[in-house]
Amino acid sequence: MQRILAGILTAALTIGAPAVAFSQNAACQGGKSFEAWLGDVRKEALEQGISQKAIDAGLAGVTYDQATVGKDHGGQGVFAQNFVQFSDRMANNNRLQAGKAKINSHATVFERIKEEYGVPAGVLTAFWGLETDFGGFLGSGDTVRSVATLAYDCKRPELFRPQLFALLKIIDRGDLTRAEMRGPFAGELGQFQFLPTRYIDFGVDFDGDGHINLIKSDADALGSAANYLKSLGWKADEPWLVEVKVSPNVPWDQADLSTEHPPEQWTQWGVTRADGKPITGPNSSMLLPMGRHGPAFLAYPNFKNVYLTWNQSLTYSITAAYLATRLEGAAPMSKGDGTPDLDVAGVKQVQQLLQQKGYDVGKIDGIIGAGTRAAIKKEQLRLRQPADSYPSTELLQALQAGK
Repeated sequence: MQRILAGILTAALTIGAPAVAFSQNAACQGGKSFEAWLGDVRKEALEQGISQKAIDAGLAGVTYDQATVGKDHGGQGVFAQNFVQFSDRMANNNRLQAGKAKINSHATVFERIKEEYGVPAGVLTAFWGLETDFGGFLGSGDTVRSVATLAYDCKRPELFRPQLFALLKIIDRGDLTRAEMRGPFAGELGQFQFLPTRYIDFGVDFDGDGHINLIKSDADALGSAANYLKSLGWKADEPWLVEVKVSPNVPWDQADLSTEHPPEQWTQWGVTRADGKPITGPNSSMLLPMGRHGPAFLAYPNFKNVYLTWNQSLTYSITAAYLATRLEGAAPMSKGDGTPDLDVAGVKQVQQLLQQKGYDVGKIDGIIGAGTRAAIKKEQLRLRQPADSYPSTELLQALQAGK
């Protein structure tokens, strides 16, 4: 009986959802239906100088897709995993070995990129592997339909409307056809999952064939990614992430991406590189992705300015940066001293208790974001606990006790 009721409810929601979505979105789009709104898009595309031929080729038969909206409004539970769990899965040995093989087989391309953009092969290859498994998994959805749907949807039309025009410009330039534009639900394209505007702004014809094809041309994809990284401020010949060993003498509240110190200060506090080399380079921040009991890194401007702009998820960015160091010859990282980590349920409890104290931790989701870390640090300082900005059993117990 419960299974039958669940089926009826699911069917009702499925039948009703598109009508509700259309009604809500029409209100956001001046009361216009998707078809009428798309007519306005056609007119504006012409005003932007896009050819009628490209507009017809790009928008013919485009319909609203409720499934895309459902995915966009959902969460990304994968980032509730801690850094070691996520990096073990994503920066695994198979991806490391495949990445090294790609670096060898594209040696000439990487040498030219290093000379023109200053970006090391390992940095690009790590992103390449994490984004699409080196071009092996680009997504299969209709990109134009997805982007048009999200541009009409109420959630983020200001982001996706320009993406739709960018797709039409890519078609107009002859770089890709509508049929070739296949990818994930949010409209990313190519081997590095560029949004269409990024494709337009940073794509380069690195193989010299007269077109920018970030789907089929490895050289174009790699050169364009390097061009984008340089635009974000990549500094040639500077580190991005270095694993370190941390002395108990380090003031834990200094382990914060907003706090920087010169190499001499870290050395004075007893911080040493894991590979035994001296700490060098520009000022850096200590990064403890799992608190003082887990792995420890020094994060440099290349990490903070570039990696965290590429993807704002700290877990993803550290994983990409760590994989890049491995591809450049670094040893596997230490996974910490074995102290148990709070599970997702425990982190949610911490977030709830912090919220009750008036902190803005965002959504109670078990994901340790910037708001959660900042609130934890303040409470650790107040409770005179090691202020490593990471949820611990010690902190949870103190909060539960009303301290």
